[in-house]
Amino acid sequence: MTHLVPQQTAQRMRIYIGESDRWQGKPLYAALLETLKTGGVAGATVTRGVAGFGAHSHIHTAAVLRLSEDLPIVIDVVETPEKIQATLAEIAPMVREGLITLEEVRVVKYTHRYLNPLPADRPVEAVMTPAVKTLPAEMPVAVAWQNMLSSKIKSFPVVDAQGELVGILTDEDLLSRAGLQHRLAVALQMDTRLVREDLRQLEGLALRVEDVMSRPVVTAALDETLGTAAGRMIQKGLKRLPVVDAHRRPVGMLSRLDVLRQVTSGAIEPPPAALLPEDVQTARDIMLAEIPQVREDDRLAEVVSQLVTSGAHKLVVLDQAGRPVGLVSDSDVVARIHASQQKGVLQALRRLGQPPAAGLAARDLMSAGVLTVSPHTPVVQLANQMLAEGRKWVVVVDEEGQALGLVDRGVLLAALVR
Repeated sequence: MTHLVPQQTAQRMRIYIGESDRWQGKPLYAALLETLKTGGVAGATVTRGVAGFGAHSHIHTAAVLRLSEDLPIVIDVVETPEKIQATLAEIAPMVREGLITLEEVRVVKYTHRYLNPLPADRPVEAVMTPAVKTLPAEMPVAVAWQNMLSSKIKSFPVVDAQGELVGILTDEDLLSRAGLQHRLAVALQMDTRLVREDLRQLEGLALRVEDVMSRPVVTAALDETLGTAAGRMIQKGLKRLPVVDAHRRPVGMLSRLDVLRQVTSGAIEPPPAALLPEDVQTARDIMLAEIPQVREDDRLAEVVSQLVTSGAHKLVVLDQAGRPVGLVSDSDVVARIHASQQKGVLQALRRLGQPPAAGLAARDLMSAGVLTVSPHTPVVQLANQMLAEGRKWVVVVDEEGQALGLVDRGVLLAALVR
């Protein structure tokens, strides 16, 4: 089977024959299907016409009293140009009376159920996380930040006085528009004195949630399908969508994790025999080749520098042989240094100075243990492993255990929805 790729230019071959045509004692259309299948084409469809005429100008019809007439048969094949040409050499001699045409087509989607495991027809209502917490648009930003800290939730739908959705507030909004110093994951690891400093700064502002929230909001409807909503999430590059009812009142949230759980809720099945190894999407096919990384003996200053320059909140820690041994995030760094050094590190993370001198290395700051997979791991199996272990990142390694690439939830979801 050929692995047709979306947006790829392919060819459609159409074969017009008669129902009574035969090849080596069997119906010609059946013999052609066998030849096409043996040739490894992606698929073929046989259509039986209700009426038509061909080279002899005899009109044949499927009228009730004439079902035995030589009705027209059309076989459609869509394949790569190379495969079409190879197959054409086999089937052209078999069509002794008929017509074969070729035309260019653009592949929009080609998949097998195993390669497209998302239950796309499920309603969003059955998949979302319900009982969503909201913030009123008129709430002061300092109070909103207190809500994030106490709930450990970094994203809230924002509603007006009638309860209708008017925006969404994240810690990133507070960072970029309200002057907040640190994202939520970092703040949760900070010394309480530093947290209070951030809070006092926000309290001194005359800003309300509606002044800094993101809008308009990309949403999902209760009754729309999971496939549609997940496609929108990927297209817009979002981690979650507020779910609204018919009156635009938020009733839930649909996250990447909610969608991935639907893919992995069933038992893992091996790829069907009809799929060749090259047709099964693997970790190598979807991984990101650029890995934000540090070596395990890199000092604190280098770890902070890499966090800043990579733009990532997390780094893969490699040993001297290039094997992943842990992950270190900005929140890990803040949590594992002495409280007296936190302010200096926080300022360095904001490019406001150098981190304090410390004897700590990446191995001292990291969370040990990394989920690793072979580059040949099927994507469906990869999704199951990531969710079973509650991981957001997985590192793809070669036979020697050296890092080749990285897969995160965003990359995984995009691959599964495609």
